[in-house]
Amino acid sequence: MKIHLVLPLLGLFSCAHADFFTSIGHMTDLLNTEKDLVTSLKDYIKAEEQKLAQIKKWADKLDHLTDTATKDPEGFLGHPVNAFKLMKRLNTEWVKLENLILKDISDGFISNLTIQRQYFPNDEDQTGAAKALLRLQDTYNLDTDTISKGNLPGVKHKTSLTAEDCFDLGKTAYTDADYYHTELWMEQALSQLDAGEESSLDKVMVLDYLSYAVYQQGDLDKALTLTKLLLELDPEHQRGNGNLRYFEYIMSKESNKSSSSPSEGAELGTRKGRPKDHLPERQKYEKLCRGEGVKMTSRRQKRLFCRYFDGNKDPLLILSPTKQEDEWDKPRIVRYHDIISDEEISKVKELAKPRLRRATVHDPQTGKLTTAQYRVSKSAWLSAYEDPVVARLNRRIEGVTGLDMSTAEELQVANYGMGGQYEPHFDFARKDEPDAFKELGTGNRVATWLFYMSDVEAGGATVFPEVGAAVYPKKGTAVFWYNLFESGEGDYSTRHAACPVLVGNKWVSNKWIHERGQEFRRPCNLSELE
Repeated sequence: MKIHLVLPLLGLFSCAHADFFTSIGHMTDLLNTEKDLVTSLKDYIKAEEQKLAQIKKWADKLDHLTDTATKDPEGFLGHPVNAFKLMKRLNTEWVKLENLILKDISDGFISNLTIQRQYFPNDEDQTGAAKALLRLQDTYNLDTDTISKGNLPGVKHKTSLTAEDCFDLGKTAYTDADYYHTELWMEQALSQLDAGEESSLDKVMVLDYLSYAVYQQGDLDKALTLTKLLLELDPEHQRGNGNLRYFEYIMSKESNKSSSSPSEGAELGTRKGRPKDHLPERQKYEKLCRGEGVKMTSRRQKRLFCRYFDGNKDPLLILSPTKQEDEWDKPRIVRYHDIISDEEISKVKELAKPRLRRATVHDPQTGKLTTAQYRVSKSAWLSAYEDPVVARLNRRIEGVTGLDMSTAEELQVANYGMGGQYEPHFDFARKDEPDAFKELGTGNRVATWLFYMSDVEAGGATVFPEVGAAVYPKKGTAVFWYNLFESGEGDYSTRHAACPVLVGNKWVSNKWIHERGQEFRRPCNLSELE
């Protein structure tokens, strides 16, 4: 008889795309919506309490009256007024009470809820938020208990996860066949239940998912132990009994293999660990995000300086030079301090917020913009003609860099939400992407200018995995680097990433500067790598 393993099943998620979790700016709107709903709910509760108070007052009055009347019914009804009032009460006043009880005063709240529901996050938003938490867990090497207790660096409003929250995170991972995270979060849910947390969560259900995830991770002994624990709680559990027989069958089969040929049974109990993904430098990238693996030596550090910079005698900067700091030597990355004011930041955010949409990337095959899972943020584009502040920023960038802004892309404003990131990428088009910027007709992206428009409590660094560099957000500053050598060849050491925001809210705006118009401002060099 063939034995089959039965796995827990989940419902399907909605396919709508709202992407609330990708922007803190939009999530603040959800908080305001929830606040309005709570106010509406309290108004409804107050109305219900007033209604119940009326009913209680009626009941108390009649309780006293009927108690007196039933002690001497004939004597009570011998009074003609009492007899009249009895007729009146039963004929009209009880009908009024009935109407009061049947009166539905929830219409206002339900109507408000129905209107607001169209702006609510959907299943995909919840799933995206859950995956963001898992991403933060991996990137910053956080254990489940730390996240569950809310013990994150720089937090202002500490909060914790319930056992049910942990279970939902595990289910999200399970849906993606990510059994590594399924196991971690189901174990956390189980740990909190075992610690006595009050919850409606069924321990049997947690063990069901956990045992299967552990089996998929290659730990058959533990899977068998968990299944037996499940059956102690629910001996009639159909799936548990089926899995118990299956696990015992597999173990006996592997045991026979192992005894006859040790090498054949060597994989029994081997852990699979965290699932592999598409990113070759994942480990290097995540270490830099944590502040580890930065390759700046003290000798090289001594060659980095701060200075006042006038943009090679730019008229706007001669009397008020900007503060320039060397962040890295190769590739050369410089930071400009106090380069954008709080008022300018507020105006840029004000212009961008109504237009924020899920950030896109250039598809190298089609040359068109598309969303991608490796870029999680929301962005908007601002033109110089829309507001004097945008025009002033463009002119400032031109003055500092000495590059022509007429062929640059519009100012892109980005807000990174929960776990918001942009995995390692190049800003310039490689040789195998000849059509990447064909529609613009302005050549390749020669340089990148990046404004930091907020401080970030934890996470959110800009890192360069190829060279081991990390640049941290600081409100009011900007960083600048060239993506191309003077020869026009791409500088592959500029491959960079925006690390996930662990705690806080990250606002940036960037300017991608193109080759056209720079012929005399940055002349071509015949040496390929200079």
